[in-house]
Amino acid sequence: LSVWVATGDGDCMSIGGNHFIHACRRNIDLNVLMFNNEIYSLTKGQYSPTSQPGQITKSSPLGVLDDPFNPASLALGSGATFVARGYDRDVKQLEFLFERAARHKGISFVEVYANCVIFNDGAFDPYTQKDTRKEHSVVLEHGKPLVFGENNDKGIKLDGFTPVVVSLEDGKYSVNDLLVHNEHDSTLAFILANMTYNSALPRPMGVFQAIEK
Repeated sequence: LSVWVATGDGDCMSIGGNHFIHACRRNIDLNVLMFNNEIYSLTKGQYSPTSQPGQITKSSPLGVLDDPFNPASLALGSGATFVARGYDRDVKQLEFLFERAARHKGISFVEVYANCVIFNDGAFDPYTQKDTRKEHSVVLEHGKPLVFGENNDKGIKLDGFTPVVVSLEDGKYSVNDLLVHNEHDSTLAFILANMTYNSALPRPMGVFQAIEK
């Protein structure tokens, strides 16, 4: 029996935050789907734990002061054994991620970027819109190099433990120089998750980590 819990970013990261981190720590065989709007949608537009600094909402008329939670990093740090991210516009990707989560033995956490057209419309457009997502996001595929860009002309390379963007057009770097994703590497999962709010890097989508424990 596969047990599913669907929640919003506020409920999972704030109201139910203690339950979430201990469920991850205990590696309960539970599938958690967190629909991230970067705002409290059902309670009329207050800022949430994933709202961005400066964001104007009904409960932050002068702008949000806090830095947001990074849900993927929080799940990894709490001990979740399966951590992934997708978005509402890509149904095939979500189908793949949900099936992977259901088959996983232990806790699985899937963050879903979900646009709130009423209170936070367009928050994820750079990463989800057809004309911009290839330049602003990178798909994580196990065993494959991290390539992105409209023409697959960019990639992610590690400089020590720091991911950097390199060009694949000027001849200095090739696909063979790029970081190859390994979803069984927990250290790499943290590095990739921490790319999330770095404006100089594309935002990762896919499976960050899938390990047995």
